[in-house]
Amino acid sequence: MLKNLLSWYDGAARPLPWRAPGTSPWAILVCEVMSQQTPVARVAPAWRAWLERWPTPADLAAAAPADVLIMWGRLGYPRRALRLRECAIALVERHGGQVPRTREDLLALPGIGPYTADALLAFAFQRRSVVLDTNIRRVLARVYDGVALPPAHQTVRERTRADALVPSDGPGAARWNAALMELGALVCTAREPACAICPLRAECRWLAAGKPQNAAPRTTQKFTGTQREARGKIMAVLREHRGGYTRPDLLRASHLSEKRFVPALASLIEDGLAQEVAGRYHLPIAAGASAGAVQNVS
Repeated sequence: MLKNLLSWYDGAARPLPWRAPGTSPWAILVCEVMSQQTPVARVAPAWRAWLERWPTPADLAAAAPADVLIMWGRLGYPRRALRLRECAIALVERHGGQVPRTREDLLALPGIGPYTADALLAFAFQRRSVVLDTNIRRVLARVYDGVALPPAHQTVRERTRADALVPSDGPGAARWNAALMELGALVCTAREPACAICPLRAECRWLAAGKPQNAAPRTTQKFTGTQREARGKIMAVLREHRGGYTRPDLLRASHLSEKRFVPALASLIEDGLAQEVAGRYHLPIAAGASAGAVQNVS
């Protein structure tokens, strides 16, 4: 399995910018956070722009929250942007502006969960770790369990099996994880997998069994009409004018009904993505700043 997979990867891997030699651990951390629930095609241009503006954790730590949210644009789940800034501040305060090299220290950072910590160990530091994203879990479930999709939630059994498969050396483990992830993204996809060109087809139990759909179908979460959509509409308006809006103006510009507008705005304020100062709503500003300062954030 290992030889076939890596040979395929050598010829099929996408030239993603964060895979370039010399990419810093910070740049890879930014990529991993941006890539959470966001397609690679949307991440790449945002990643380049972000690192051009804030090439180090210290640069981002000094940025205004409003700038961070504007730069995040339409990547989705904008709370990630603020958490990334909080992570940068923690890196400056605790680690001298460097990304730490241990799983324990990584997990202690804001916005860094188990998957992201493992991915950073592998791809930023070439250290052995078990990286289990959606793509890798799906490939292993098909090859070894003969099922279309893995369980909805990661199991101890899955991690134990993956740990037994990962090569013992750090660089080899990083390459293995990247190859499996790429296979799941390009060939062993959730829908319409290209089994005819899969390097693991000879040993895939799911293919041998006739590709049974023995996993419960997973529906794509709707977006239209959700609070997430309403929040996005309000955020889009707030990003257009740093001076903020009165409540009636914000409601009108968002094109939302009162019923959808009220809870969406309240949730944005609760999450720290919007603020009200002197009767005007705007993107968050640094603690202690005045409402008038919002207009001058650069």
